Amino acid sequence: MERISWNQYFMAQSYLLKSRSTCQRLAVGAVIVRDKRMIAGGYNGSVSGGVHCIDEGCYVVDGHCVRTIHAEMNALLQCAKFGVATDGAEIYVTHFPCVHCTKAIIQAGIKAVYYSEDYKNDPYAIELLQQAGVRTKKVPIETEPVHFEQRQLIGELLNKLEAHEDPEVEQFKEKARELFEIPEKQQT
Repeated sequence: MERISWNQYFMAQSYLLKSRSTCQRLAVGAVIVRDKRMIAGGYNGSVSGGVHCIDEGCYVVDGHCVRTIHAEMNALLQCAKFGVATDGAEIYVTHFPCVHCTKAIIQAGIKAVYYSEDYKNDPYAIELLQQAGVRTKKVPIETEPVHFEQRQLIGELLNKLEAHEDPEVEQFKEKARELFEIPEKQQT
């Protein structure tokens, strides 16, 4: 089995956290990492015990949902709540951070921001990160984490089916290769 890179591993974790989001406008996930260990994670959603946007809709004021706490902020607050230091850590986020999250990331001592998708990348946020010496790197997700194991399993099944020359089986093999983007002969 092929191992994914550290950047892909942690970015996949942010996508997994994103799947817990309760925001209807944009689901975001974030994971804070120090020394190749996850120290906190967050997703955008309402205050603990509060009403969720998925239940009653977003509470939008001046174009922003004020009910939602951003994923990056939730991850940072988790560290604060449990006394986990963030100085020198890195953060992996599904989307480029907003200005407010950028300021919190800088103040928390985060040294690098890895993001997968551009999202209203604010020029001031970019300037702040540069001034603070915080590295930024776009890391597009290569494999959705939910599908990674399925892709591996399908690849193994296709390899087992290589001995069969039934036309109907050939159609299924081709469809599976296209669906899961599996090369002709995947090594397992």
